Amino acid sequence: MMKRRNFGQLAVAFAAAAIPAARPALAHSNGVVKAKSGYPMQETVDRIKADVAAKGIKLIDLIDQAQLARDAGVDLLPSTLIVFGNPPLGTQFLTAKPESGLDWPVRLLVFQDGGGQVWTAYSD
Repeated sequence: MMKRRNFGQLAVAFAAAAIPAARPALAHSNGVVKAKSGYPMQETVDRIKADVAAKGIKLIDLIDQAQLARDAGVDLLPSTLIVFGNPPLGTQFLTAKPESGLDWPVRLLVFQDGGGQVWTAYSD
Protein backbone atom coordinates (compact mmCIF):
# COMPACT_ATOMS: atom_id res chain seq x y z
CA MET A 1 0.00 0.00 0.00
CA MET A 2 1.58 3.30 -1.06
CA LYS A 3 0.44 5.22 1.99
CA ARG A 4 2.25 2.92 4.40
CA ARG A 5 5.46 2.80 2.42
CA ASN A 6 5.68 6.59 2.12
CA PHE A 7 4.70 7.16 5.75
CA GLY A 8 7.26 4.63 6.94
CA GLN A 9 10.02 6.08 4.78
CA LEU A 10 9.30 9.58 6.03
CA ALA A 11 9.21 8.54 9.68
CA VAL A 12 12.42 6.50 9.34
CA ALA A 13 14.16 9.46 7.69
CA PHE A 14 13.43 11.68 10.67
CA ALA A 15 14.07 9.00 13.28
CA ALA A 16 17.47 8.52 11.64
CA ALA A 17 18.33 12.15 12.45
CA ALA A 18 18.52 11.05 16.07
CA ILE A 19 20.76 8.06 15.44
CA PRO A 20 24.49 8.36 14.75
CA ALA A 21 24.63 5.21 12.60
CA ALA A 22 23.84 5.50 8.90
CA ARG A 23 20.95 3.01 9.12
CA PRO A 24 18.92 2.79 12.31
CA ALA A 25 18.25 -0.61 13.86
CA LEU A 26 14.47 -0.76 13.94
CA ALA A 27 12.38 -2.88 16.27
CA HIS A 28 8.81 -3.71 15.25
CA SER A 29 6.17 -4.61 17.82
CA ASN A 30 2.37 -4.46 17.60
CA GLY A 31 2.42 -1.98 14.71
CA VAL A 32 4.98 0.30 16.35
CA VAL A 33 8.48 0.81 15.00
CA LYS A 34 11.12 1.89 17.51
CA ALA A 35 14.68 3.09 17.03
CA LYS A 36 17.19 3.79 19.79
CA SER A 37 18.55 7.33 19.75
CA GLY A 38 22.24 8.03 20.16
CA TYR A 39 21.55 11.37 21.84
CA PRO A 40 19.93 12.75 25.02
CA MET A 41 16.22 13.58 24.97
CA GLN A 42 16.36 17.30 24.11
CA GLU A 43 19.13 16.87 21.54
CA THR A 44 17.12 14.11 19.86
CA VAL A 45 14.07 16.39 19.61
CA ASP A 46 16.23 19.29 18.37
CA ARG A 47 17.94 17.15 15.72
CA ILE A 48 14.61 15.90 14.38
CA LYS A 49 13.19 19.44 14.32
CA ALA A 50 16.27 20.64 12.42
CA ASP A 51 15.99 17.78 9.94
CA VAL A 52 12.30 18.52 9.34
CA ALA A 53 13.12 22.21 8.74
CA ALA A 54 16.07 21.40 6.47
CA LYS A 55 13.78 19.31 4.26
CA GLY A 56 11.28 22.17 3.99
CA ILE A 57 8.57 20.17 5.74
CA LYS A 58 6.08 21.94 7.96
CA LEU A 59 6.53 21.43 11.71
CA ILE A 60 2.95 21.45 12.94
CA ASP A 61 3.38 20.96 16.67
CA LEU A 62 5.56 19.70 19.50
CA ILE A 63 3.57 18.17 22.33
CA ASP A 64 5.44 17.78 25.60
CA GLN A 65 3.48 14.86 27.01
CA ALA A 66 5.51 14.82 30.23
CA GLN A 67 4.53 18.45 30.87
CA LEU A 68 0.87 17.66 30.19
CA ALA A 69 1.14 14.80 32.69
CA ARG A 70 2.77 17.06 35.30
CA ASP A 71 -0.04 19.56 34.81
CA ALA A 72 -2.46 16.73 35.58
CA GLY A 73 -0.49 15.71 38.69
CA VAL A 74 0.98 12.58 37.09
CA ASP A 75 4.66 11.64 36.83
CA LEU A 76 5.74 10.66 33.33
CA LEU A 77 9.20 10.11 31.93
CA PRO A 78 10.21 12.56 29.19
CA SER A 79 7.97 12.13 26.14
CA THR A 80 7.53 14.52 23.22
CA LEU A 81 5.27 13.99 20.23
CA ILE A 82 6.52 15.72 17.08
CA VAL A 83 3.83 16.39 14.47
CA PHE A 84 4.91 17.38 10.97
CA GLY A 85 3.84 17.01 7.39
CA ASN A 86 3.74 18.11 3.81
CA PRO A 87 0.21 19.40 3.18
CA PRO A 88 0.38 19.07 -0.65
CA LEU A 89 1.44 15.42 -0.31
CA GLY A 90 -0.73 14.56 2.68
CA THR A 91 -3.88 15.96 1.13
CA GLN A 92 -3.37 13.69 -1.89
CA PHE A 93 -3.64 10.71 0.45
CA LEU A 94 -6.62 12.25 2.24
CA THR A 95 -8.38 12.90 -1.06
CA ALA A 96 -7.82 9.33 -2.24
CA LYS A 97 -8.68 7.71 1.08
CA PRO A 98 -10.08 9.83 3.93
CA GLU A 99 -9.07 7.21 6.52
CA SER A 100 -5.44 8.06 5.80
CA GLY A 101 -6.08 11.06 8.03
CA LEU A 102 -5.29 8.69 10.88
CA ASP A 103 -1.66 8.74 9.71
CA TRP A 104 -1.38 12.27 8.33
CA PRO A 105 0.14 14.49 9.49
CA VAL A 106 3.07 12.32 10.50
CA ARG A 107 3.64 11.79 14.22
CA LEU A 108 6.97 10.76 15.66
CA LEU A 109 7.30 10.08 19.37
CA VAL A 110 10.55 10.71 21.23
CA PHE A 111 10.59 9.22 24.70
CA GLN A 112 12.93 8.16 27.46
CA ASP A 113 12.59 4.76 29.14
CA GLY A 114 13.18 3.91 32.80
CA GLY A 115 16.84 3.13 32.10
CA GLY A 116 17.46 6.58 30.64
CA GLN A 117 17.63 5.39 27.01
CA VAL A 118 15.98 7.69 24.48
CA TRP A 119 13.87 6.17 21.69
CA THR A 120 11.97 7.32 18.64
CA ALA A 121 8.75 5.54 17.69
CA TYR A 122 6.08 5.70 15.02
CA SER A 123 3.15 3.63 13.80
CA ASP A 124 3.92 1.44 10.82
